[in-house]
Amino acid sequence: QVQLVESGGGLVQAGDSLRLSCAASGRTFSGWTMGWFRQAPGKEREFVGFISGGSTYYGDSMKGRFTISKDNAERTLYLQMNSVKPEDTAVYYCAADTSANGSYDSWGQGTQVTVSS
Repeated sequence: QVQLVESGGGLVQAGDSLRLSCAASGRTFSGWTMGWFRQAPGKEREFVGFISGGSTYYGDSMKGRFTISKDNAERTLYLQMNSVKPEDTAVYYCAADTSANGSYDSWGQGTQVTVSS
């Protein structure tokens, strides 16, 4: 059974940097497509970005500020957040496509990021 555990969230000020981690357990990790999503209070879940093989893709509001990376040896996914804004405040979730079928089938419990102005 795959388990994903996010960490690294917290309270930061606008303009700061923050790195989120997502530790994975279970089956093969290196071949997974993995993504980050976020959900702010009262809003729908929003796509942040994903990494598949050596390629990354980001939502428009994250381009140039967020970077996704994956350490296969450590079985950990990262989200480096730079120049954060108050509108980045949300619960951030990592997800994995462990079956290579184009959909995320495993999700973490989320980590809260709060950006003060």
